[in-house]
Amino acid sequence: MTNTIPPAQAASAPPPLWKGYLAFLVPMIISNILQALSGTVNNIYLGQMLGVQAMAAVSAFFPVLFFLIAFMIGLGAGAAVLIGQAWGAKEVERVRAIAGTTLMVGLYAGLAVAFFGGAFTDAMLVALGTPADILPDATAYARVSLIAAPGIFVFLLTTSMQRGVGDTKTPLKTLLISTALGLVLTPALIQGWLGLPRMGVASGAYASVVSFLVALAWTAWHMLKTNHPMAPNADFKRHLRVDRAILAKVLRIGLPTGLSMITISLAEVAVLFLVNGFGSQATAAYGAVNQIVSYVQFPAISIAITASILGAQAIGAGRIHMLGAIARTGIYMNLVLTGGLVLLGYLFSRSVLGLFITDTAVVELAQTLLHIMLWSSVIMGMSMVLSGLMRASGAVLWPTAISMFAIGCVEVPVAWYLSRSYGLNGIWAAYPVAFLAMLALQTAYYRGVWRKRPVRRL
Repeated sequence: MTNTIPPAQAASAPPPLWKGYLAFLVPMIISNILQALSGTVNNIYLGQMLGVQAMAAVSAFFPVLFFLIAFMIGLGAGAAVLIGQAWGAKEVERVRAIAGTTLMVGLYAGLAVAFFGGAFTDAMLVALGTPADILPDATAYARVSLIAAPGIFVFLLTTSMQRGVGDTKTPLKTLLISTALGLVLTPALIQGWLGLPRMGVASGAYASVVSFLVALAWTAWHMLKTNHPMAPNADFKRHLRVDRAILAKVLRIGLPTGLSMITISLAEVAVLFLVNGFGSQATAAYGAVNQIVSYVQFPAISIAITASILGAQAIGAGRIHMLGAIARTGIYMNLVLTGGLVLLGYLFSRSVLGLFITDTAVVELAQTLLHIMLWSSVIMGMSMVLSGLMRASGAVLWPTAISMFAIGCVEVPVAWYLSRSYGLNGIWAAYPVAFLAMLALQTAYYRGVWRKRPVRRL
């Protein structure tokens, strides 16, 4: 059997599919926004209370943190696909076994990052060419985040795997708690409220760590109270071990995804290295632009995750004929939701950038850079929907290779080449070029190869 949808079935695709998308998608978008809001609020506090130098110090560490958690993103994606298929087939014990294996691997990896990352923080940032005037603050911020890696990894995996069973409300509540705590703790540590020590630039990192840990504890309690299929009860604890057979399947899906994320993060490291060559003001502008772009891209990322989970559940339940409709609905929703945010980004870019940066010259610089690449977020989202759906069937090698090629072999070389002639503007022009190449190649593989292959449960 192939996954090509006969014309009759395509024409009679049930109208409620987009409603199911929204029911799954809206809490996830809000969750992703809240997850980033904690970091954004920290950056606003740092930029307004401590100045552009503080904003630049945090920005210098961002690609490094992204690189270190890339494996967790891939691991969570692989586990969510397997959990989605098991949940669609109504196999609760297998859901717990997959979750238990994934959490233990994440915990071990977090301990390794905490030990090695915390020990070599300064050397890592020096190697990146971090400007000397922000190196001490960047090191202080980075070291706290790295040492807290075990808790951060478990937090990321837990929220990702909950979505595999169709639960997007619990992660939303978790992140509401985390964000609310961050809103209070960051300024309290910057200003030393209630006798707390003044932690300077590291205030944001300390606040994030405390917020994540408290929210994670609440999540465990809430899942026990509601008898969640992945609640940390006696039945679940029996599965807190590394099952090699399950891990192999998780890695088969998650490792290529993780490698793709690592490629993206390495590309960002390379881009940051180019940006750092233009001075600390350029680094601050880079950080502010990334903050806005990340919010615009949240719907695209969330829609791609939704397509992957809905596709996995459809495969587990034997509804292969729904896959094409899931892909089309995701692409249409990306055009509407991500496209709408792109429009708002262009209309209000100066006001939003002013939240992060007080220096008028840096705001002007950041606005120019934002206008060059923001529109391409829609193109990126369309590509991600296709790769997300293909990942649901276990087809990850070629979609991942395409993403890695577009980022590593198109974006970085183009950024380097254009920066020699057009400076910072040339660096940002490389993003649309890479996303267009990615969409063209993903579409060709989806239509020419994947749709003609049989789809089976993993």
